[in-house]
Amino acid sequence: MSEGERIHKFLSRAGLGSRREIEGWVREGRVKVNGQIATVGQPVTPADSIAVDGRRVAMRVAADVPCKVLIYRKPTGQIVTRRDPEGRETVFQHLPRPGRGRWVAVGRLDVATSGVLPFTTDGELAQRLMRPEYRIPREYSVRVFGRVTDAQLDILRKGVALEDGVARFDAIEIGGATGDNQWFHVTVHEGRNRLVRRLWESQDLQVSRLIRTRFGPLVADKSIRAGGSRLARPDEVKALRELVGMGGASR
Repeated sequence: MSEGERIHKFLSRAGLGSRREIEGWVREGRVKVNGQIATVGQPVTPADSIAVDGRRVAMRVAADVPCKVLIYRKPTGQIVTRRDPEGRETVFQHLPRPGRGRWVAVGRLDVATSGVLPFTTDGELAQRLMRPEYRIPREYSVRVFGRVTDAQLDILRKGVALEDGVARFDAIEIGGATGDNQWFHVTVHEGRNRLVRRLWESQDLQVSRLIRTRFGPLVADKSIRAGGSRLARPDEVKALRELVGMGGASR
């Protein structure tokens, strides 16, 4: 570390946020190093004095922050941000204190989507879990309004050209029907914005409810109420780390 490490990567590994989030703070002028406004990509070491929004960060070697994973069961109506200028309810208002480090959200769920939302104190782990090349499976229960044909399901399995590239469901299972609505269980391997909703909308179908039931090895079991959470077990953390090539050991 004598030559320093880029500030967004260094602070992310120390559990302050995702690399993208911290880089945004730097661009906004919210981060100072040794009293000077930081620049994007600036190298830092544990010997530097770093402050975010005027508050000094108690720096420690990133390896001193234990890797914890939290499984949060997000209800509809909450947004995935640390603070909202409109004063809306955020998921971070409902998380337990991690002890050392800071919870980093692994991706997002939109305000109308509920279900499994992982958090971790390990910024590097969070960053890898969000990268598409690792193909982390995400399962959803989807309630679709209207009649869905076999031809539409076949298209959704084969692939649809969206504005940000071709996407498809890796698996679709048909669930039960209630009135004009039908339930499906679908799997995707990437976390593009509103991907599940956009796939159904590409077939002129409306999603009336969307619940994420699994993220990799993490599921929202019955022990977690809506708006509640639990720490992932060591075997779940090990499986999650192995999915992104970090090995089973966690600090």
